[in-house]
Order: sequence, then structure tokens, then C-alpha cells
Amino acid sequence: MATTDDARAAGPGAETGEYSHRQILTIISGLMLGMFLGALDQTIVSTSIRTIADDLQGLSLQAWATTAYLITATITTPIYGKLGDLYGRKRLFMTAITIFVAGSALCSFATSMTTLAIYRAVQGLGAGGLFTLILAIIGDIVSPRERAKYTGYFMAVFGTSSVLGPLVGGFLAGREELLGLTGWRWVFLVNVPIGALALVVVLRTLHVHAPAPQGRIRIDWWGAASLVVALVPLLTVAEQGREWGWTSGRSLACFAVGAVGLVAFVMAERAMGDAALIPPRLFRIRAAVVTLGASILVGVAMFGGIMLLPLYMQIVHGASPTESGFLMLPMVVGMMTASIGSGRIIARTGKVRTFPIVGSAMVTAALLLLSLSSASTDLVWVMAPMFLLGLGLGQCMQPLLLTMQSAVPPREIGVATSSATFFRQIGGTVGVAVFLSVLFGSVGGNITQAFSDRADDPQVQAAMADPGFTDQIDRIQDDSSGIERLPEAVAFPIKQGFAESMDTVFLLAAGAGFLAFLILLLMPTVELRSTSASAAARADVPAAPEP
Repeated sequence: MATTDDARAAGPGAETGEYSHRQILTIISGLMLGMFLGALDQTIVSTSIRTIADDLQGLSLQAWATTAYLITATITTPIYGKLGDLYGRKRLFMTAITIFVAGSALCSFATSMTTLAIYRAVQGLGAGGLFTLILAIIGDIVSPRERAKYTGYFMAVFGTSSVLGPLVGGFLAGREELLGLTGWRWVFLVNVPIGALALVVVLRTLHVHAPAPQGRIRIDWWGAASLVVALVPLLTVAEQGREWGWTSGRSLACFAVGAVGLVAFVMAERAMGDAALIPPRLFRIRAAVVTLGASILVGVAMFGGIMLLPLYMQIVHGASPTESGFLMLPMVVGMMTASIGSGRIIARTGKVRTFPIVGSAMVTAALLLLSLSSASTDLVWVMAPMFLLGLGLGQCMQPLLLTMQSAVPPREIGVATSSATFFRQIGGTVGVAVFLSVLFGSVGGNITQAFSDRADDPQVQAAMADPGFTDQIDRIQDDSSGIERLPEAVAFPIKQGFAESMDTVFLLAAGAGFLAFLILLLMPTVELRSTSASAAARADVPAAPEP
């Protein structure tokens, strides 16, 4: 915990809560490296996951690697936010980076999709603190209206990682061996030197005031434990329900345990009051309730689109991991354009309500257009809705966070930030589990139907006459690398089957986007603060009596 002397050593900004432009840039340099670490990992893994899953013989199990990461990142998000409000964020941020790097190193030694999922869960324990603490620290030192000046820096980092990620991921995933290890293992090892550099930079540059705990500190461990009990079984059944059967004994047991955990979590939060991970009083603020509800649905739509699009490019259009990363650029450009543009308008006008409403409408329209794609759709017609999707997401993410941070008392900006992030990740985690379940639960039938529709083709007839035809279709769902080696007449129905299953998922994601749009229509007008949360919090503290 930082002392008063630490604050003085950090400079006048750490004592008063008002930081100069130069001080802010110095602090941001460390935050940007942490953001680069997390963002680069996401783009590298998303474009490499097919190669990784094929090598580990578990394409249909890839949801576990993604879901395990999202579960632990989601569960720890509110914990990092609350502890940051209580003890300060610098040491927590460094701890998060350390755990993330350790998890990355473990992932590089995975021998199956099961062990990869376990190590990704460790990685997620650190990831839960990266973006949450970065956003909370920015809220500490920069007012919501002035934040647009610095949005460009973070979007530049995000854009750079979006370009480098596919390049690096594609290069590494495409190598049979590199320095004695399979190429894709370096997808995770590359985080180690970046993380080490981030720790050094953060240690030297991140000087922010740490709050002095007042009275007895209570940690909501019961809330954290019940949150685990609620989320893990519910997300497990979301992934495995198609295999077990939604009304099977195991599925019903998971639903029951999850419901008990959810009730226990609500009771724990009520009992903890102000010390809760997600204080119940947040739900008495209309703007906060609307933001949290919309964040869940935006998370469903966002993670669904970002997760599916690389798979669509690689499986349906035969793109390499590197090519699929480049093909994602229209969405990235749309997000950067909308985020920077909306930020500048918000800084000038102070009005934020319109942006997430328009953004959610764009997300819905984009996903509806993507649901019309097929195996024969020209990529040019896929790029346009991807750009529209990026424009929509860019108008949802920052404006919703600004609304949440301005709707709560300044001293609770960590809780507000982590709550908004937590609910968006809940939506994303559930969305990924359900969407991948729908995808792989329907793709076998769709492929068989696609073959039946082309049964007059001699090559297709020969393929269907093979006694091992059904087994081959099942194997393709675990290792799709063989699709490109098949004759086009045989490969096309397989691609069409995947495309039709993905269309269903895009349609479901569009439904989530539309529900977000309806909820956001209820958003009240929120006045953005013109001072940083740190300065506002100090202004709320009564002056000490003179001796």
C-alpha cells in the first residue's frame, strides 16, 4: 500500500488527484504496455486456435480453452476492482501481469485441449485484472470528458496489436518447429518477454495515489466463492449440454448447483452491503442498471462475432491464420474509427446517451447481414458488415463505461468499472459457450444435408457411398485441416455445412444486439464529470480539523 511519502515522491498529481498532461502520459505508457500484452494475446490466440486445436486433436473442444479463460477472467474481475478501491491499483496490476505471464508459459507446454484449458484458466486469473485495472486507473487520473484526448493512444495500441497479432500468430502457428518447439507454442511464450518488460515499465512509471483504508476492511470472500459456484456449472452445461442432453441428469444437476450459487451470491452481497464485490445499491441507480443489462448483451454479440469470424474465414474460405487476421481489419478499423470519433464528440459536448443506442442498432444490422453469408459469398460482401460491426461496437464500449463511471460516487470507480466489465464478460462467456455448442451441435446435420443437396454429383455420390463417410464427418469436426485437401466438389458441402451453422449463430448474436438496443432506449441522461475520480474523491473528504 502506498504511503503519503510515496505519493509525494510520485509527484504533485498523486497528492492532489489532478495530473498534468505530461504526468498522465508517463502513467499511460505503463498502462499501454499492459493493454498491449492482453490485446496481443487475444488476437494471436483467436487466429491460431484452429491450428492449435487441430494439432491437439480437439477442434470441437476448443470452447473449453476459450471458456476456461473467460470463466476465471470473469470471476476475478470484480475482485480486482474491489481490492483496487481498497488498497490501490499498482501492486494489483503488477500481480495480474505476473499471473498472466505464468499462465502463458504453462499454455506453451499443453499436451491436450484439456490441459490447455486448465492453463488458460490460470492465464485468465491474471487477465481479469489487466483491462479492469487499466480502465479504473484512467478513470482515477482523467475526467470522463477529457478522456477522449487519450483514447487515441489506447486505440493505437489496440490497432497495432490487431495487426501484429495475426502476423505473429500466423507466422508461429504455421511453423512446424521453432527452436525445438512446435510453432504454435510460441503463441503463448511470446507473452513472457512482453510481460517482463511491462512489469519493469509499470514499476517505474505508474505512480498513483493509493487510498488509505478507513476503519475495518472487509473482503467479500463469501461473495467470491458463491460466484464460482454459480458460474462454473452454468457455463459447463452451456458447453456440454449438446453432448449430455439439456434435460439429462448431469445438466439438471449443473442448473441446480448454479441456481444455488446465484442465490448464495445475492445473499452474500446483501449481507456485505458496501463491502460487496458488486454493491446492491448499484442496482438502485437507473443508469447503472441499464448499463449493466446492456453490457451483458453487447458482450454476447461482441464475443460471438469476434470468435466466429476467424473460424469462418479459415474453414469456409480456406484462409490461413495470418490471412484471417488481416481479413479482420475492417472490423478493427471500424472500432477504432467509432471509438476515437465518439470520444472526441463526447469531450466536446458532454453527451453520451445517443452513441450506445446507435451502436447497438449497427451491431444488430451487421450481424443480420453476416447471417446471410454462405460458402459461396464473396469476401467483399463479408467485409462491409464486418466494418459496420466494428462501428457499432466502438460506439458501445467506451460510452457505456463512461456512463457507468459517472453514475457512481468517485470513490467507487473501481467497482463501477469492474462491474461493467464483469457483466460484459458474463455475456461473452455465456455467448461463446452457447454459440460454440450451437455451432458444433448443428454442423454435422448441416454437412449431411449439404451433401444430400448435391447428391447428383458423381464425386459427392462416391464420398457418401464410402462406409466411413459418417466417421470422416465426425473427424472433421475435431480436425478441420483436411478440408483443403479434399476435391472441391466434396469440400464445398462441408464448408456449406459450417457456413449454415455459423449463420444460425450470427442470427442469435443479432437477437442479443437487438435486445441491447431496446434496453438502451431506457438509458437516462447522465452528466459526465469534468474532474478525475481521484480529485473528486478528495473533494468529498472533509478537511481535517486544525490543531
